[in-house]
Amino acid sequence: MEHLEIERKFLVTGDGFRQQATSQTRIVQGFLNTDPERTVRVRIKGEKGFLTVKGPSNDSGTTRFEWETEITAAEATNLIDLCESGILEKVRFEVPWGNHLFEVDEFLGENKGLVLAEVELKHEDERFEKPNWLGEEVTGQVPYYNSQLSIKPFKEWQR
Repeated sequence: MEHLEIERKFLVTGDGFRQQATSQTRIVQGFLNTDPERTVRVRIKGEKGFLTVKGPSNDSGTTRFEWETEITAAEATNLIDLCESGILEKVRFEVPWGNHLFEVDEFLGENKGLVLAEVELKHEDERFEKPNWLGEEVTGQVPYYNSQLSIKPFKEWQR
């Protein structure tokens, strides 16, 4: 599947999303290439594997090309073995809110303590309801990209 991905990303300030989540899935992912111009990601989400290529973000950080295809979990496992160091693990909660679906990622391992929410939009200036657990917007801030969290994990940040 190929398309432009338009999304905004936020820090999560509370755990109110947990009660509102309709699903939660463990995700393990690695990167064959972390260059922001052409990120190549391998992901195991539940029992399925995915290979994803993302292009560079636009100036606002909200929009970029994304191509993704489903592969078997076995293929994904083999590809993860070839990935750059810094495999990410997280639990994704799907939280319907208003007319949108928020994906809340609670990171594990080296990124434990970081919780991010993303909302995918149809166009950049689309309005959406913000839940009370949504904090500071970090859209376009490179350190919060998953590819960069694999290189410089949250636990290494000076806060």
